[in-house]
Amino acid sequence: MTLTAAFFYLFAVLTVFSGVMVISAKNPVHAVLYLILAFFNAAGLFVLLGAEFLAMLLVVVYVGAVAVLFLFVVMMLDVDFAELRAGFMKNASLGALVGLVVLAEIVTFVAAQVWKPGVLPAGIARAAPIPTDVSNTMALGQVLYTKYVYFFQGAGLILLTAMIGAIVLTLRHKPGVRRQNISEQNARTKTTAMDVIKVPSGGYTIPDKAAAKAEGA
Repeated sequence: MTLTAAFFYLFAVLTVFSGVMVISAKNPVHAVLYLILAFFNAAGLFVLLGAEFLAMLLVVVYVGAVAVLFLFVVMMLDVDFAELRAGFMKNASLGALVGLVVLAEIVTFVAAQVWKPGVLPAGIARAAPIPTDVSNTMALGQVLYTKYVYFFQGAGLILLTAMIGAIVLTLRHKPGVRRQNISEQNARTKTTAMDVIKVPSGGYTIPDKAAAKAEGA
């Protein structure tokens, strides 16, 4: 076994282990920490494949932003995890069925390559050649913005639609909260912006605003 193969099996086993611990950990903080470990091991797999840019992107974006944000949200919000676990157990049978189907597909693909390498069409089982004349970042940009530019733009539009939909669904206007209204501010005059209150002699008291307006009228 070569050193590259040893590192591949190490990163792959740790990634699978971390993924299993994410969904099986009882403490949500531990689940997020296992998720961060899974991201690091997946980044190691990208490095072995020659995709250094994707590995750095996975560490910087997902570990440095998304996973840490999940950790802060889990630690700061009072989430009822007992209810979430009840929903997980309710759909566990369906999730197990989907997992078995995916596992069967992976096993079938690997078995077909090991036992009969010529069964699959040419080019499916072989990895794409790594260009040596350009950097990894430039090669990724050339592929995304030439061959897959329409798929890339479509994915961006889908993400934009999902973001707008999430904002619309979660936006709630609480009653009693004062908000800024530009048209009302521009329409203010001296009469509507100022209240003339008669202060009684011998001291100052805070009168009722409605009563003061009625008295002034």
